[in-house]
Amino acid sequence: MKALAIPRGQLVAGALALLGLWFVLCRQLSGEWSVNEQYSYGWFVPFFAAFLFWLRWEDRPPVDSGGRKSEIGGRKGIAIGLAILVLLILFPVRLFEVANPDWRPLDWTHAAAVVALTLLVIWTAGGWAWVRHFAFPVCFIFAAVPWITPIEEPIVQGLMRSVAAVATETITLFGVPAQIEGNLIRVSTGLVGVNEACSGVRSLQTSLMIGLLFGELKRLSLARRGLLIIGAILLALLANLGRALFLIWIAAIQNVSAVDRWHDIAGYVIVALVFCGSLALAVAFAKGQRLKATVEDGESGSPKLLLSTFYFLLCLSWLIAVEIGVETWYRVHEHGLIARERWMARWPETAKDFHDIHIDETTKRILRFDEGRGATWRIQRSEVGSQKSEGEDAALLYFFRWRPGGNSALLANLHRPDVCLPASGWTQMGDYGVRSYRITDNFSLPFRHFLFSQGATGARQRFAHAFFCLREDRVRNMSEDSLAREEFAQEPTQWSRQERLSLVAQGRRHLGQQVMEFVLLSREEVGREEAEERFAAVIPGIVKVENRK
Repeated sequence: MKALAIPRGQLVAGALALLGLWFVLCRQLSGEWSVNEQYSYGWFVPFFAAFLFWLRWEDRPPVDSGGRKSEIGGRKGIAIGLAILVLLILFPVRLFEVANPDWRPLDWTHAAAVVALTLLVIWTAGGWAWVRHFAFPVCFIFAAVPWITPIEEPIVQGLMRSVAAVATETITLFGVPAQIEGNLIRVSTGLVGVNEACSGVRSLQTSLMIGLLFGELKRLSLARRGLLIIGAILLALLANLGRALFLIWIAAIQNVSAVDRWHDIAGYVIVALVFCGSLALAVAFAKGQRLKATVEDGESGSPKLLLSTFYFLLCLSWLIAVEIGVETWYRVHEHGLIARERWMARWPETAKDFHDIHIDETTKRILRFDEGRGATWRIQRSEVGSQKSEGEDAALLYFFRWRPGGNSALLANLHRPDVCLPASGWTQMGDYGVRSYRITDNFSLPFRHFLFSQGATGARQRFAHAFFCLREDRVRNMSEDSLAREEFAQEPTQWSRQERLSLVAQGRRHLGQQVMEFVLLSREEVGREEAEERFAAVIPGIVKVENRK
């Protein structure tokens, strides 16, 4: 290949500026790729994009010299003006991303800014012909940007329900009794959740990426690329239907717990089928297509960047200044914060009927916790409280831990009794506020007490006393008198735009949180004082305070 005519200093400065842009973008998107299996394929997209760009570089078109000096000067002025505008947008985007890393419109804005700046540099180097030639590999990163929720939820949820309905009808035709109940499928051994049977619809996004990738590798026409993408999506849907049928069959002939053993294997099979099927379609569509002649090295011409080394160094300096400015904004607001005692759940695994509660994929995707577990067991009424009544009650315990960074500080306020229990058919009957419960002689935790009921009055009615604690790792020095103002302990978050703006204005990023939720279930109505007395007796045994060095 012919050596580039770009001065080394200009080339290095431009490469560093572009690498800085793409590194920060991929680091931001990687948070979603890490916690959301639906977008885990995103880790491969930047490498695919770089490979596609290299392939495009091999047959790049001739450089558009731009004509007269006045035209070149005009193009340079436009490039500088647009670059300044986009670079200025990056500062508020980064400022909001730190406090709201899961706000997907910000991801799209950030990706659009990086793509625009990259195409702008390409335009200054080779003109519009180069922009058209390199647009696809540059824009390929959009395949890894999470869809915004108003678009994703109706599509994914609708497809999941459709696949579940078709799978239920199909498996019934083969003699396996099954009945769909909302998002659940009932078989003879129990209920199979849609998440277990049909969460493979997450491969819809993967199939789109694979279709786009193979269409570019084969340089198919726009029409054939469209057909390839449609074919990849249909393959994914058919594979998901087969997966649902297989998992329902496993649940019917064995048991519902056996589904977990086959769930991931079936998911990998789907990805393999979509990959191989899309590749076969791409090869079939490429047959008979007329390929464009490859441009010889001598004909392409050497690009000459209109922007000097100074402009690239200025761009790189601005990117560094943005990161420093954003970090400074939050550090200033965090000045004076103190670290709290660290604590965790102590699970009573030897208790009667102790067993773990399955946390489904949807909950994991929404909460994005780093550590999480749920369990239930039986408690003898005579073991706790001052009233020695006979019988047993059920106890449920959830504990979630979020390490600093990577998530919004609002997330921990999502898994709380007044949000989760009403969504499960419970009716809130009381909110008794926040009270401190002693764990050790010198350590207490604040819990908010709720009362819920379920079912009609009579033998089928149940009651639930729920105790909720949200604890920040680092807070301002608060006295015991401010206990009722515990962070986010009053109302559940609504994920409103105002809440997100407030996080930025307060300079409040995620510094580490943990949540504990304890629920006491009983058939008989228990008074507030008795429930709190029972909880006070239980809580020292289920909380472990970590020793601080």
